[in-house]
Amino acid sequence: MFTGIVEVAGQVVRIRSGKHSTELTVRASKIARSLHVGSSVAVNGACLTVVAKSRGALRFDVLNETLERTNLEFVREGFLVNLERPLRADARLDGHFVLGHVDGRGKIRQFDRKGKDYVLDVEAPSSVMRYIVEKGSIAVDGISLTVASVRRNWFRVWIIPLTRKITNLRSCRTGDFVNLEADILGKYVEQLMRKQSRAGR
Repeated sequence: MFTGIVEVAGQVVRIRSGKHSTELTVRASKIARSLHVGSSVAVNGACLTVVAKSRGALRFDVLNETLERTNLEFVREGFLVNLERPLRADARLDGHFVLGHVDGRGKIRQFDRKGKDYVLDVEAPSSVMRYIVEKGSIAVDGISLTVASVRRNWFRVWIIPLTRKITNLRSCRTGDFVNLEADILGKYVEQLMRKQSRAGR
């Protein structure tokens, strides 16, 4: 379980392809010391397991299925990825509940500065858009954000300068893919209503 409050944007230092997985190594000295082999980390919002660590770097095995479902497929050496350690039971929940299970890829259609802040418009597949509501929560590359407005196939969020500075958003451009995870509450409500509808037939 995560909160969508990114702790650091780590730099990808190595990518090596294997038959069934891809080895992804990320420099993350700020958080690496507190982690161990077997720890979970949200990497661009995708929950991955630390399989090795050395000199402030973390290594993950990324399954081919994960690559196909997330923007980790397009990550290259030198890229920045958002990192967050799991939520502690005694910690404050500053964002919203994020599971680290990416629902789909979105595509940045606009990312521009507006006054002191930034406006980010993201195209999303219908499977994700169905759960997005105005003033609701959405995880974009693992960042907990509030939806400002919703259109048929895209949504808008506003980004404060601090969020852009400490996350991979500082290197994102129009056309880039981002990982999306909708708020779990909407999924539960949909499931409950579907079961009630079936029971009433």
